[in-house]
Amino acid sequence: MASQPQTKPKGFKYVIEHMEEDDENTKALPEWVKLEYSHMLKLVGPQSTVHFTSLSASSIPPLISHLSAPSPVSSSGDPTIHLESTSKGHPTSLPILELLKSSSSSSSSSSSAEDREDRKAIPKERVCLLDPKAEKILSPEDADTFDVFLYGGILGDDPPRDRTKELRKLGFEGRHLGEKQMTTDTAVGVTKIVVEDQISLDKIPFTDFPTITFNKYESIEMPFRYVVDDKGEPILPPGMREHLKADLNRSIEDF
Repeated sequence: MASQPQTKPKGFKYVIEHMEEDDENTKALPEWVKLEYSHMLKLVGPQSTVHFTSLSASSIPPLISHLSAPSPVSSSGDPTIHLESTSKGHPTSLPILELLKSSSSSSSSSSSAEDREDRKAIPKERVCLLDPKAEKILSPEDADTFDVFLYGGILGDDPPRDRTKELRKLGFEGRHLGEKQMTTDTAVGVTKIVVEDQISLDKIPFTDFPTITFNKYESIEMPFRYVVDDKGEPILPPGMREHLKADLNRSIEDF
């Protein structure tokens, strides 16, 4: 009896509507933003892509270079994090509405049927806005309802600023990820776990406001919710611990 062909898992578009200011000196994205953005490529499923919209023209080339780097951000990082990043990560200066419309105009007669299907214009009702003020919580069933998950980043402000309100005005249906504030890469990772892995939010192991300890004298409390690994440690972007340590040292020197 012939075996049935396996169906390829559904891929989603994760869209980060960029709202963070560029670094004043470099005119590029701050280092911590780049670390979060590259982490997202590792977190989403193999058929999914991450789109960074509304970027400044000056920030796109260094971000592409960062996402395409052949080596990990740090020696302790996962060496596979940047593999295939050129196909999974898509920086653009277009805002979200233009991105949704431009999907149809990018197809060509030489494209495969699968590519043409992927490039069809995306209707607004297939877009889910991750909104802390949404009435409904994200659920595994939303994998059938939506094709795009939209984030008003950076989500991880402390104290939180309601940057999502600008996207809320555009009329997308919303879902929330619980009452605690998350970093944007954590929010993307949690969305992937729910819709791609079909694990409900209440089954995901979290830690709230973890303390990152560098040595017996230096530590920092992170004012966010994180997913934890099998050792109970918060999952941070590769290179973020080193960045936080360097930032802490700079703060002490400036004191």
